[in-house]
Amino acid sequence: MFEALSHLQLQQYWWFIMSVVSSVLVFLLFVQGGQTLVGVLGKTDNEKNMIVNSIGRKWEFTFTTLIVFAAGMFAAFPLWYSVSLGGAYYAWKIFLVCFVLQAVSFEFRRKKGNIFGQKTYDWFLTINGFLGTILLGVVVATFFTGSDFIRNEYNLSQWGSSWYGLDILVSFTNLSLGFAVLFLARTLGAMYIITNIESDDIIRRARKQTLINGAIFTVFFLYFLVRILIKDGYAYNPETGAVFMESYKYLNNYLQMPVALILFLVGVPLVLYGIFITWAKESNRGIWFSGFGTFATVMSIFWILGYNNTAFYPSYDLQSSLTIQNASSSHYTLTAMSYISLFVPVVIAYIYFAWRAVDKTKISEEHMNKESEHHVY
Repeated sequence: MFEALSHLQLQQYWWFIMSVVSSVLVFLLFVQGGQTLVGVLGKTDNEKNMIVNSIGRKWEFTFTTLIVFAAGMFAAFPLWYSVSLGGAYYAWKIFLVCFVLQAVSFEFRRKKGNIFGQKTYDWFLTINGFLGTILLGVVVATFFTGSDFIRNEYNLSQWGSSWYGLDILVSFTNLSLGFAVLFLARTLGAMYIITNIESDDIIRRARKQTLINGAIFTVFFLYFLVRILIKDGYAYNPETGAVFMESYKYLNNYLQMPVALILFLVGVPLVLYGIFITWAKESNRGIWFSGFGTFATVMSIFWILGYNNTAFYPSYDLQSSLTIQNASSSHYTLTAMSYISLFVPVVIAYIYFAWRAVDKTKISEEHMNKESEHHVY
C-alpha cells in the first residue's frame, strides 16, 4: 500500500502526521499554563494543592506527546533533528531541562522524605510553565524567520553563532510567538481547571484569568501573524531544490491552499469564542471550543510551513535551508514508518478513554488528604 506512494507523497504524509502531533502538543500545553497559575488562582495551601492535582492528572499526556513529536521528527526528518538540536544546543538543552524538572516535581512534590521541600518543586513547576512554553514558541518562530546555520554537501552543519541557539531570543518576532504560546497555555489552563475543580473561589478567579490572558495572547498572536504574512518567505524550486525568497510567501500559501485557510479561519474564531463564553457566559465548555480551535490553527500554520514548496527550517544561508524533501528519511524508512502510523487511531482511542477515566471525579478539598484513596501530587 504505502510502498506504491512516491517519496514526495510519503514526505507530505509524514509532515501531515507531525502537524497533527504538534497541534495536539500545543493544546496540551494547558498543563504548563496551569502550572504558572497555581499561585494566582490558589490563595491557600489547600487551594494550591487542588490546582496542582487538577493539572497533574494530565502532565504525562503533554510529556508523552512531546516525546512522540521528537521521535517522529527524528525518524521522518532526521536532518532537521541533527541541524536544530546540534546547532541550537543551548536553547534545546534549557527546554529539555525544564521538562525534566516538571517530571521530577510531580513525582516528588509531596512524598515523604522530600529533602528540598514542597515549595522548591512548586518553583520548578513554575519555571517549566514559563520557560518551556516561551522557548517552544520561539523555536517554532524560527521556522518562519530563519536560523544562523550553514550546511554543506555532506549534510554536515555548523551554527554561525557561538550562542548556539540563544541568539534566537533577541528577535522580537520570535519572542512574540513565544509569549503568544505562553499566554495561550495560561488561557487554556484556566479553562481546564474550571472543568474539574469543585471550588467556587478558584473557578471565579480562573474565569478572570481566562479573559486577561486571552486578551494578551490575542495581541501577541496578531502581531506575529501580521509580521509573517507580510514578510518575504523561504520558497524552493521542487525540480532543482534551489531556495529563494518569495514575497508574501506565507500569505500566498494560505491563498493557494484553501483547506489550510479554512482551518485557520475556523480555528482562530473558535479560540476566541471559547474565551468569551468562559468569561461572559460562565460556561464550562470553553476549553473544548478553544482546544479544537488551537488544534485547527496550529495545523494550518504547520501546513503553510512545510507544503507548497516551502522551506520549513530556513537558514540565513538560503541554500542550507531544510525542506521536507531534502531533510527526510529514505523511501524505505518512511514506508515502514507509515505502516506503524496505522496504529495512531488506537492510541487516540486509548487517550480518549484514559482522559475520561482520570477526569471522572472532580478535584475537591477532600481529595487533598494524603490518606485519600485518590492519588495525590
